Amino acid sequence: MQDEPTPIELTKSVADFLRNDITPLISGHQAFKLRVAINILDLLTRQLTLEEGSDAKEVERLRALLNMDGSVTELNRALAERIARGEVDLATPGLAEHLWATTMDKLAVDQPNYASYKRELGRGG
Repeated sequence: MQDEPTPIELTKSVADFLRNDITPLISGHQAFKLRVAINILDLLTRQLTLEEGSDAKEVERLRALLNMDGSVTELNRALAERIARGEVDLATPGLAEHLWATTMDKLAVDQPNYASYKRELGRGG
């Protein structure tokens, strides 16, 4: 494995090249498909940049909420099962805050320009 360039740098470089050098040369449906490809690369860049930290915070919240250990997938499965059984609901201390923080972290990757997300960030979310 090489140290440089990082996967983040690579995906960002390709997106920037397509956006700055190729987009002005293309029109019509091909331009639309190019914008889709650029959006995918931008999403991948955000995911590579933010996911590890947000997953770690999510695991920490889930461990405290569920009083158990596991991966993010295992902990989310356990939370879903407890919700389905009625053992956990929005009255459970920490659940609403966890769900809000997880949603905000996911929006930071998936939809960082979403107006409601930006509004909530401005409020201190």
